[in-house]
Amino acid sequence: MATVSSPWSYTLQLPHDPRAPGVARATLRTVLAAHDLTELTSTAELLASELLTNAHLHTKGPYALRIRSSEPDRLYVAVWDSDPRLPPGFGDTTDAPTQAAADAENGRGLQLVRACADAWGASAPPELGGTEGGKLLWAECQCDALR
Repeated sequence: MATVSSPWSYTLQLPHDPRAPGVARATLRTVLAAHDLTELTSTAELLASELLTNAHLHTKGPYALRIRSSEPDRLYVAVWDSDPRLPPGFGDTTDAPTQAAADAENGRGLQLVRACADAWGASAPPELGGTEGGKLLWAECQCDALR
């Protein structure tokens, strides 16, 4: 049984440090366990990892992980960063992200997000820095039992 009923949310502010994505993933696992959402851990961790890595690689400033549940067994994972530019294919859910070359070592993260999430998108909310620039990339997932 979850210790806190929906809705709930957590925001973790992260420095631009190569250890930050790992700290954020560990925090995500802890929060999901505390809310009895361990069934979502592998998908949520993949989504968060790709969004966090994107923020770390393509910005120079701090970023933030936000996790939220407004209904039982459904999770919203988002990463805010200070760069207002949307990655290809993420601002408009009908456009596909740029395809990575077959032998490329990176460039598939946002394709993984689109493939694994139940919904995804981007926004620039004022409460997370939208008025100062920046963007929020988000993804949602839910427990398989509800699909």
